[in-house]
Amino acid sequence: MASSSDFVQYIADQCSGAGEIVTKKMFGDYGIYCDGKIFGLICDDCFYLKPTEAGRALLRSVDMRPPYDGAKDYFYIAEVDDHDYLSKLVKASCKELPMPKVKKRKI
Repeated sequence: MASSSDFVQYIADQCSGAGEIVTKKMFGDYGIYCDGKIFGLICDDCFYLKPTEAGRALLRSVDMRPPYDGAKDYFYIAEVDDHDYLSKLVKASCKELPMPKVKKRKI
């Protein structure tokens, strides 16, 4: 089951205090980015955050789950209604995540 566009937009809005939030459709669900860094996935109307030490320190409860079959475990974020909490969590996590590799253009 894919995520609804309303849920995807809600999560993006809830994380918006962390920076410029963009969602991109990927493999039937969504990747979510902050200032160009992918920090999580939205799959089947559930929000998953890439694991970082900074994120773990801020989590109210740690629940690790794979967002889809065969995936590595991510932090499953059940509490998505607290805008300030999600923004702080995303901002802290993104500080530890690497910038995406720049793809060279083929000529």
